[in-house]
Amino acid sequence: MSDFHILSARRLAGTVRIVSSASPKAVTLLSPALEVMTDLRYTHAAVTDTATSMEVANADMIKRGVRSLLVLDGDESLCGIITATDVLGEKPLRFIQERQVKHNEILVADIMTPLERLEAVAMEEVQRARVGDIITSLQDSGRQHTLVIESDEGGMPVVCGIFSLTQIEKQLGVTLPSLEVARTFTEIEAALIH
Repeated sequence: MSDFHILSARRLAGTVRIVSSASPKAVTLLSPALEVMTDLRYTHAAVTDTATSMEVANADMIKRGVRSLLVLDGDESLCGIITATDVLGEKPLRFIQERQVKHNEILVADIMTPLERLEAVAMEEVQRARVGDIITSLQDSGRQHTLVIESDEGGMPVVCGIFSLTQIEKQLGVTLPSLEVARTFTEIEAALIH
């Protein structure tokens, strides 16, 4: 450990403040989409696995302050996504009725959206998109989240980002119209004006 050095420290006295954490950057509908993307190249992805109980996954989301977890299989490959809506919506109730299981026996694999039903946008397209484009795309698909992919050195798809409607709302400073109600850019713009 001789390559490491002791840092100089000083005693605190007087008035000492705590730095304010940076709030998400304020954006508009015309801002670059990258400003509202969670870039997984610079932050850890919130993940879980298929064998995790739904209740533990929900607790993980709450603890991390996120509304979705990417689901990995035994090979650490993406096999789905589980969202707060999946956990708190009607999926668990339907599963309990169909399978005659207890609530605490439901696994992530039982209610997640599988890979085959997920969609992703190419990073090249995101780099040219605006925030309004992302909102319109999410609303059109009826989803709260969308993944962003790029190709690795071998040409295989890699998830490098995620868009969350909740995060976009925070950065815009507004609550967007319900997915079922607002389907056009005009309706979204009207909500932002009011």
